[in-house]
Amino acid sequence: MGVKVTFFTQTQIQSLPVCLQKCVPSLSPQSLKKIKFSYPRTVVELLQQVASLHESTNTPPSLIIVDGLEAYLRGPGDDGSHPGEQSCAAHLSALLCDTAAFLTELLKQRSSSSAPCHLITSFQSGVDSGQAGGEAPATDPILDVLDRYFQVRCTLDPDRSYEAVAAGLKELWHIYLSGTGMTEALSTKDSEDRPPVAQEWQLLIYPDGLMEFKSA
Repeated sequence: MGVKVTFFTQTQIQSLPVCLQKCVPSLSPQSLKKIKFSYPRTVVELLQQVASLHESTNTPPSLIIVDGLEAYLRGPGDDGSHPGEQSCAAHLSALLCDTAAFLTELLKQRSSSSAPCHLITSFQSGVDSGQAGGEAPATDPILDVLDRYFQVRCTLDPDRSYEAVAAGLKELWHIYLSGTGMTEALSTKDSEDRPPVAQEWQLLIYPDGLMEFKSA
């Protein structure tokens, strides 16, 4: 999309995902240079690197991604019930949100047409929420903390039914969008000239790696 991206992860990325290669076959190396990959090993290093984004004199990123947030916040087999981990999750979430807001203002100062700085994090809960329809309350203490800071939660739930296998799919995921950001979008959709916001989607992954999204 031509925007500058800062991507934090513990796992070094060796090659482009197959799905991306198939969806965007004309992706040029030049566009990939707009993505800065950083590999902090601990939550302390992650906090330091996120904080340093405030100090950058270069063009601010329009997108910040933190992949595998759970790896920074808890150890193997940990259920996130320790108050210290919840406090750390709150500290990191607040810093991320504050950084995105600060960079948004910098982008606006440089160009009035600049998009805001968006923020995406992934978190794999170690607790089985037993959700149905994406509406069941969260039981993961850290996830409860994250929900207080991030406006939209995107929950992915694997579909292991016979229908998914019979359709020739490698994987089928149900995607549910919730949170205060979705509530605000739904409450204003009728007063604005735009299509309604879908709260549920399906992600279809085919054996050849191709991905397809469908509104449920």
